[in-house]
Amino acid sequence: MENNNPENQLNIELSEDVAEGIYSNLAIITHSPSEFVIDFIKIMPGVPKARVKSRILLTPQHAKRLMMALSENVMKYEQLHGKIKEADINALPLSFGAPKGQA
Repeated sequence: MENNNPENQLNIELSEDVAEGIYSNLAIITHSPSEFVIDFIKIMPGVPKARVKSRILLTPQHAKRLMMALSENVMKYEQLHGKIKEADINALPLSFGAPKGQA
């Protein structure tokens, strides 16, 4: 049942700079009793240093909702596009295959 009552609608604005998004290929999640912290990081091949590009703070309840929403969306994605192949995170070097430095 849809709720078309204008009093219950939320207008969400998306500025141009936020709409561009931030690329991340690593997320680090930490938590305390009162919050979850997700740091989104972009690491580049052959670069030994990386910077946190965005940090999101969530209540435990919102973190759980996010987990359920991601799970549901991954399931829908796989139904349309096929199973997402999982990479063995331990098999991935942080250099992403860039040549190792030699002395």
